[in-house]
Amino acid sequence: MGEGGDEGLAEYRASIDNIDAALIFLLAERFKITKRVGGYKAAAGLPPADPDREAAQVARFRELARAANLDPDFSEKFLRFVVSEVIRHHESSAGATASHHDSSAGNAGSVAGAGAVEPGAGTDGGQG
Repeated sequence: MGEGGDEGLAEYRASIDNIDAALIFLLAERFKITKRVGGYKAAAGLPPADPDREAAQVARFRELARAANLDPDFSEKFLRFVVSEVIRHHESSAGATASHHDSSAGNAGSVAGAGAVEPGAGTDGGQG
């Protein structure tokens, strides 16, 4: 007999599906905010990377994981993945912003690189 007729399993899977949907919407909201933070930092001339913030976030995630009975290594890997995506988005935005400013203002380099981050560097512990 296949798994399709197992009502108990179907209930578990429905709950997992609901949790997955919530995670996606939470991540989308998080990325909206980190995009704003990246824009703010670029406009204010602030460095995109904050290694101290990232280290604090790693420690925070690990402690939250322990409190939740989740593997702290997993939580750290998850955070580092999210941070890498924030960096990727910031690099994309920085390139678009630099191109826009270079062509429209004739001010080559005025914003170029303001939001760029070297691969592997953090941006506010994934906070933008």
